[in-house]
Amino acid sequence: MAKKAVKDLVIVESPAKAKTIGKYLGKDYEVKACMGHLRDLPKSVIGVDVDDDFEPNYRPIKGKEDIIADLKKSAKAAGTVYLATDPDREGEAISWHLKHLLELSEEKARRVTFNEITNKVVNESIRAPRDIDQNLVDAQQARRILDRIVGYQLSPLLWKKVRRGLSAGRVQSVAMRLVADREAEIRAFVPQEYWTLDAFLKTDAGAVFKAHYYGKNGKKHEPASAEEMEAIRTELQELPFAVKSVKRADKHRSPSPPFTTSTLQQDASRKLNMTPRRTMAIAQQLYEGVDITGEGTVGLITYMRTDSLRISAEAQAAARALIDSRYGKAYRPDAYRNYKTKAGAQDAHEAIRPSDVKLTPEMVKGDLTAEQYRLYRLIWSRFLASQMSNAVYDSVNVEVVAGDHAFRASASQLKFAGYTAVYEESRDEEKEEKESPLPALGEGEVVELEKLSGEQHFTQPPTRYTDATLIRTMEENGIGRPSTYAPTVSTILDREYVLKEGKYLRITPLGEVVTGLMRERFPDIVDVKFTARMEQDLDEVESGDKQWKELLRAFYGPFAANLKQVEQDMEGIYLKVPDEVSEEKCDICGRNMVIKSGRFGRFLACPGYPECKFTKPLVVEMPGRCPKCGNRILKKTSRNGYTYYGCEKFPECDFMTWDVPVKDDCPACGQTMFKKSGRGFKKPFCVNPACEKFLPEDQRGYPKKKTEDGEAKTEEKAAAKKSSARKTTEKKTTAKKTTRKAKAEETK
Repeated sequence: MAKKAVKDLVIVESPAKAKTIGKYLGKDYEVKACMGHLRDLPKSVIGVDVDDDFEPNYRPIKGKEDIIADLKKSAKAAGTVYLATDPDREGEAISWHLKHLLELSEEKARRVTFNEITNKVVNESIRAPRDIDQNLVDAQQARRILDRIVGYQLSPLLWKKVRRGLSAGRVQSVAMRLVADREAEIRAFVPQEYWTLDAFLKTDAGAVFKAHYYGKNGKKHEPASAEEMEAIRTELQELPFAVKSVKRADKHRSPSPPFTTSTLQQDASRKLNMTPRRTMAIAQQLYEGVDITGEGTVGLITYMRTDSLRISAEAQAAARALIDSRYGKAYRPDAYRNYKTKAGAQDAHEAIRPSDVKLTPEMVKGDLTAEQYRLYRLIWSRFLASQMSNAVYDSVNVEVVAGDHAFRASASQLKFAGYTAVYEESRDEEKEEKESPLPALGEGEVVELEKLSGEQHFTQPPTRYTDATLIRTMEENGIGRPSTYAPTVSTILDREYVLKEGKYLRITPLGEVVTGLMRERFPDIVDVKFTARMEQDLDEVESGDKQWKELLRAFYGPFAANLKQVEQDMEGIYLKVPDEVSEEKCDICGRNMVIKSGRFGRFLACPGYPECKFTKPLVVEMPGRCPKCGNRILKKTSRNGYTYYGCEKFPECDFMTWDVPVKDDCPACGQTMFKKSGRGFKKPFCVNPACEKFLPEDQRGYPKKKTEDGEAKTEEKAAAKKSSARKTTEKKTTAKKTTRKAKAEETK
């Protein structure tokens, strides 16, 4: 009987990746998943001996004993053990921990990385293993221990001086400060008045166009008051208007580079309304592998934690071939497009791109979840567009003069779509007003003034951060690295230091108190430049230019001395978090209720506690007015978890609906309009039966499920949901009335 051949063991982080890689490597390899870290610092204590030169006390993670035992058994029987965890600092550290846990020799433990999980790359990497990069491991250890020291030594101070359960972090505290500083800017902002003046001008051919006031005597000027604007208007009424110049040119717009981690999170937030955490979770699935019909398990994108813009020549050639076949040679530039990676970025990986650009989003749509498809389409489109020709616009700029005054008008029209046929980058700011086409105009042509229109404006405060703009600011300032952006934003939201209102991030009173304490007592920790320098130091550890314990020593000495001084200075001092006062009135005593946080989230409570203990769920006020009584419309949740909208005066007013109220009023009857619930744009409609624009329920776009008899069940289900919501609300109302009655009896 032939002796069974010894297999090599490949250890990856997740079962999905193990499945994909196992298919590519074949029967000579056993591929197993370690499920992330198996050894780490203990949770219950700091786990770092600061008195013994920062010696970490790594221990097997509780609950992972079975995985460790299974891997030990497989490693013992294997020929070579390939440690194939993610290709970054964290992945390198996991491989290092695995080597120690499994007691592998230098010869037996080999490190491999996959920038993309494709048959070609996986097999090439296995044939070219390397040793574990200790510099990468040390950079991760330094970051982990820095964060552990800050978290475990600052957090107890916050518990004693502010509230239990709080945390401080080396990166999260800086992100909080950014949000708090923006809020302070908004509060301190003083609006400045200014006016715009538009001239509506008519040509000899009868065409009318609009030109914006530019200034006087060649200098740009903006009227600062109504009086100044009226003086200019009066002067212009008596003057002839003539076209001074017409400049026509082709304007070229270049495509954006392919995605990095930061830009992917930003665009997914803007275009797909995905949180950074969700974006990275879905990207991980696309990277590790998805079952594709006819292809098997395929890793659809390259590694998604990168700040490099480099693209392999092979991927560029494949993109150019696809552009030729799908769009035509005009859409492919003559030379390859290469993008310069910003200074200080790591260039270990390529930019984020499809592993195989020939797998178009349409081809794989049926095998992906809705979120996977939307994110893959975004990545695929951005990459392909980055290798395409410029978009060309026919641009016209006209200057019209009246005496010493000048007006300007411009228009542009798409002449050649180029990369915009595939993808156009979104912006954080609101879209500018679209320019209207201009009539044919010639230099020296006299035009007739039809009217002048002046409008008052006020300068606006800076907008609050969104997920996208906060991540962009962190990246621009060197705060954190690609792997830390999403966890940082998630942490400050989870701790309720920051709240999300719509898409905007607002600092909470708790966040302001904690940030104020950190700014006053630990200025280095929340200093943007200090944190950025620390990231540079960690990069130097990774490159081998600095020793990791040297970095820890330089940080800990001043930090520990400052912490000791702060504890002495704040002896007996406790910081109170001010209540966030709402507009809601207490049902029992009539006071303005305040927002509190509990085990199950935020809620409204009477500030008269303990005399008055009334609480109720946090009210979300919707735009518009109740169509029955004109009072506010509130967002509510039924007993079964369905969202509906009802009048604040329930049960006196029984209005409720599943449709979402919008801020616009019906142009015919003036009542609040509604739209169908769900994601994406939905056209508003009028619900007033007496209005000519009334849209009946059966025409509002809700899907109807057919029974065997062919009858629609939509109305039945809606009625059941409506009844359930009403019963829940009535039950709550009855309970409230009983409470009031009991209180009244006690008073008597």
